[in-house]
Amino acid sequence: MSNYRGVIMVMINDVEVREGLYYNKEHSWLKIEDGKVKIGISDHAQKQLKEIVVVDLLDSGDDVSQGDSFGEVESVKTVSDLISPISGTITEVNSELEDSPELVNESPYDEGWMIVVEPSDLDAELAGLMSFDDAVEFYEEEAIEE
Repeated sequence: MSNYRGVIMVMINDVEVREGLYYNKEHSWLKIEDGKVKIGISDHAQKQLKEIVVVDLLDSGDDVSQGDSFGEVESVKTVSDLISPISGTITEVNSELEDSPELVNESPYDEGWMIVVEPSDLDAELAGLMSFDDAVEFYEEEAIEE
């Protein structure tokens, strides 16, 4: 475990897993901030996708449901759906990604965040997500399988 600029993280086969986030098995993460939820994709996901060239997200005001798509990313390798870890209403979209989709590759947990959601049932849905410790175990198992 390391601490970089106050951020606690674990590196697993060159994949960063950050503390303070929740993860789903579709490689999205969420961070709770002031009762809202910031969402993006994991370091593992962006590395699997390779060079991301387009990020297409739902709009502010749209509703999302846990397990459903909130957009898609296109890389030089493939097009992938972005799976929401939580249900609610999108209140903000990272417009920087329209002109700079590479931010997802460069900084998936910071500048590469995708949407902010006003959650509709946060406590109940968090129970179905992975905590930091669960995510570390999940990505260690993924590393063994690769």
